[in-house]
Amino acid sequence: MSRAFSAGSNRPSSLRRWTCAAALAGGFALGIAPAARAQETIRVGILHSLSGTMAISETTLKDAMLMLIAEQNRKGGVLGKKLEPVVVDPASNWPLFAEKARELIAKDKVSAVFGCWTSVSRKSVLPVFRELDSILFYPVQYEGEESERNVFYTGAAPNQQAIPAVDYLMSEEKVERWVLEGTDYVYPRTTNKILEAYLKAKGVKPEDISINYTPFGQSDWQTRVAAIKAFGSAGRKTAVVSTINGDANVPFYKELANQGVKATDIPVVAFSVGEEELAGIDTRPLLGHLAAWNYFQSIDTPENTAFIEQWRTFTKNAKRVTNDPMEAHYIGFNMWVRAVEKAGTTEPDKVIAALPGIEQKNLTGGTAKMLPNHHVTKPVFIGEIKDDGQFDVVWKTDGLIPGEAWSKQLDGSKDLEADWVTLKCGNYNTKTKKCGGA
Repeated sequence: MSRAFSAGSNRPSSLRRWTCAAALAGGFALGIAPAARAQETIRVGILHSLSGTMAISETTLKDAMLMLIAEQNRKGGVLGKKLEPVVVDPASNWPLFAEKARELIAKDKVSAVFGCWTSVSRKSVLPVFRELDSILFYPVQYEGEESERNVFYTGAAPNQQAIPAVDYLMSEEKVERWVLEGTDYVYPRTTNKILEAYLKAKGVKPEDISINYTPFGQSDWQTRVAAIKAFGSAGRKTAVVSTINGDANVPFYKELANQGVKATDIPVVAFSVGEEELAGIDTRPLLGHLAAWNYFQSIDTPENTAFIEQWRTFTKNAKRVTNDPMEAHYIGFNMWVRAVEKAGTTEPDKVIAALPGIEQKNLTGGTAKMLPNHHVTKPVFIGEIKDDGQFDVVWKTDGLIPGEAWSKQLDGSKDLEADWVTLKCGNYNTKTKKCGGA
C-alpha cells in the first residue's frame, strides 16, 4: 500500500500527487489519455479536516473511508470498476470546505463525497452541492432543521440523540436544573433552542435553564466551570448537556475535575465525545459522565466484532478505537454502493432517486433504512465513560427511531415535512400545502 493511502496519514497533498502521477504514468504507458483512464475508476471524495481544531475527530473518519473503499475494491469494486479515493484537507476552515468540495466535484470528478463534521462546514458546502448537483454523505449528529436533495444525513437528528438524552436524564437521573453548554456555532445553538423549548414544554422553568457558548478551541474553563458549579448548588439535581465540539472537551473535563465536580453530583451528557476523543487521554476526570450516541464500540454483536477486527487490521494498530460517526460512514457508504448498483450508474440524479428505501444492517443489531427525508433509522444509546476510554451502555431505546428533519418543538418547523420521493420537497408546509416552508 502506498504511503499516501496508509491509515493515519495526514498528507492529502501526497495522496493527490500519488493518484495523479499513477494515472498519468499508467495512461501514457498504455497509450491512453488521462481523461479516458479516469473513466476506468470511480472516484470517491473524502472531505474531512486533517489539521486544526477538528482533526481530533475527523482524521479517523478519513481513515475509515479508506478502509471501506479498500474493502469494496477487494470485493470487485462497483459496477465492475475499482473505487479511487481522493482525499483533501479543509483544515477546520469552514470556507475552505466549500473550496475543497468544488475542487473534488468539478476538478477531480468524484461521484460522491463523504465528509464534514461541524454543521458550519456542512452549511458552507451546501451551495456547491446544489450548483454542481453532486452527493454528500454527512456522518455526524446535527441540529436538524434541514433536508437537502443532494445530502444524505447518516448521523443523528435531534430526535435521535438530544431529545432521548434529556428524557433519560429526567426519568433516570431525576434532573431538574439544566446547563446547556456548547461551542459557539450553528449546531449547538439550534440544538439548544430545540432543547430549551422541549424542557419548557415539560414544565421546566426558565430560571432552571442556563445556556452558554464558548469559541472553538476554548482552553480556559475555570470561570465557566465555577459558574456551572454555582448553578448546581441550589439543592436540586443538575446536569450539563454538552454540545462542546473538538479539542475544547479535554480542558473542559479537566477543569471539572480540578474544581471537584463529580459525575455523581453534576453529570455531563455529551453529544460530541466518543471513543476517539477519549483515546490517549487521562480519562479519570471523565469517569461516570455520559455520552449519547447511536453506536458504541463496546456493543457486543457479530457485526461490530467483525468491524472492529477489520479496523485494527487495516490500521495495523490493536488499540485503534471505533466510534459513532465511523458507523455512520459505514452505513452511508454501503447504502451508496447499493444505490449505484441499483441505478446501474453513478450519475447523481439516478443515485439520489435510488437511495430512499435502501437498507443496510448497522453494527449494533438492527437495520438502517434511508427515509424519503434523506435521514436514516437509528437506535439511541446512553453510555457511561469507563476508565479504559470505553462506554458502559446504561440505557437504550426500544427499537429504531426514524430521523426527523424538522423539529416538532419549534414553531417555524413543526408544520414542515421533508419528502423527496412523493412531495419532491425538503420543507413542505402541511398547512399551506406549499413547498418552501412558507
